[in-house]
Amino acid sequence: MIVNYTPRELAGYINWIYFFHAWGLSIGFSDLERLVADAWPAPQASSDGSKKDALRQLSKDAQHLLQKDGAFKVKGVFRLLDANADGDNIIAGGVTIPFLRQQEKQPDGTPYLCLSDFIRPLKDGIKDKIGIFATTASIQAACIPAPDDYQNLLLQTLACRLAEAAAEKMHEYVRKEAWGYAKEERLSMKELHQEKFQGIRPAVGYPSIPDQSINFLIDQIIDMRQIGITLTESGAMHPQASVSGFMISHPQAHYFPIGQISSEQLADYASRRGFSTEKMKPFLCANLT
Repeated sequence: MIVNYTPRELAGYINWIYFFHAWGLSIGFSDLERLVADAWPAPQASSDGSKKDALRQLSKDAQHLLQKDGAFKVKGVFRLLDANADGDNIIAGGVTIPFLRQQEKQPDGTPYLCLSDFIRPLKDGIKDKIGIFATTASIQAACIPAPDDYQNLLLQTLACRLAEAAAEKMHEYVRKEAWGYAKEERLSMKELHQEKFQGIRPAVGYPSIPDQSINFLIDQIIDMRQIGITLTESGAMHPQASVSGFMISHPQAHYFPIGQISSEQLADYASRRGFSTEKMKPFLCANLT
């Protein structure tokens, strides 16, 4: 299913904490709520005051761009597929998607996790489901004539947040309607950003899916070109403000980092991925011991 969003539809789903973080500015939820509501006390003449001035100005400029008709084009695509786990692989729509399992000892003694742990095993003989998605936000240059360096950076950081916001809104729709496993969900935007919902939405390139080549398998399943995303030889997405990943409904599913892996697991994963070990190494260089 393909969805189209306007920036105004997504404004409430933007996680502004990460937007400001991209500018090197930290802000908590309580201050963020006051800032967005324009209920922040006037800053004093101090270093904290200059930071608040910067936050105010950025917020004002970002909101102005979000209200500008046609400045961004935001699209998403998702598919819900029958799925089962087969060891550390997930089989979805006839495609085998390999995942990595943690190998570093966990300080609290918790199990070594793999995303396939949250999908019903193939040996059970009962079908589970998984969602596969991608979103993207492209800047419409014709609507922003001759932007300066500041505007360019503002546009790029906003586009990244809009792609993430589209994934947030689309995931909410999937949980409550398309898949419908959380029909009674009633969460505030703050609770959404704190990921209080059932299930997870792990994205490619994040700690539980460090292998960017998984994008090729996602593209095989949902054809990301439908929404204007193309892949480089390394699996990077263009436009850069794009997100891809999976939707998992298991109530105990949570995020985790893979961490460092051994040469043995690299070889096993490469075999399951259909690559030679040498071809696989560049995709997992940050995880190799």
